[in-house]
Amino acid sequence: MNNSMYEILMGLPLFNGVSRDCISQIIEKYKFHFLKYLPGEQIITAGETCTHIKFVISGSVRSKIENANGRFKVSQTLTAPEVIAPEFLFGKATQYPCTVTAIEPTGILQISKAEYMEILKSDQIFMFNLLNILSMNAQRSIEGVLSMTIGSLEERIAFWITALTQNGGTDIVLTCKQRDLYALFGVQRTSFIATLDSMRERGIIDYDANEIKVISRRDLLNLLSAI
Repeated sequence: MNNSMYEILMGLPLFNGVSRDCISQIIEKYKFHFLKYLPGEQIITAGETCTHIKFVISGSVRSKIENANGRFKVSQTLTAPEVIAPEFLFGKATQYPCTVTAIEPTGILQISKAEYMEILKSDQIFMFNLLNILSMNAQRSIEGVLSMTIGSLEERIAFWITALTQNGGTDIVLTCKQRDLYALFGVQRTSFIATLDSMRERGIIDYDANEIKVISRRDLLNLLSAI
């Protein structure tokens, strides 16, 4: 394996802090599947069972989550190095909530659940990295519940968007008609538009009649951490 591939693997979220020697031993012992996708090819279908953990190791993908009638959609771009929806490998719900498509020529590393569990047991660093990701997602949910009960409208908008996207997500777009959104949040149209205007003026989002485009996901998170 060439040096650039080692660097890519060492940069993956769940491989942070792992030495090159450790990665070499892992690769020799366990099955790493390297897959290539062309632009527009589908990598994951929403509802598909998560049997492997999947890493984007080159290129970028577009991930989209939508509700049953397709009227509410959130999409994001994930660029290498990144892991796709790792929290759905374990637990009661192990079906991917998103459809994932390659934007450009993209490399995916996938490891079966059984093999990945063996890797987790082989070194505490792997386990700590996974636990940190799962813990951050759980803590984000608590912040979101608080925002839904006592937070401002912009905090509630921030929760909806950040809860449905990953930390490394970029080019985030929420697609939904405005009347559906302000009905969902239980506010008048004037209050909803005023909130969007305020967020746009501060460089957090941009919007039109059917979309909210996130300029800064970090600023959305900062709204929640201020609760």
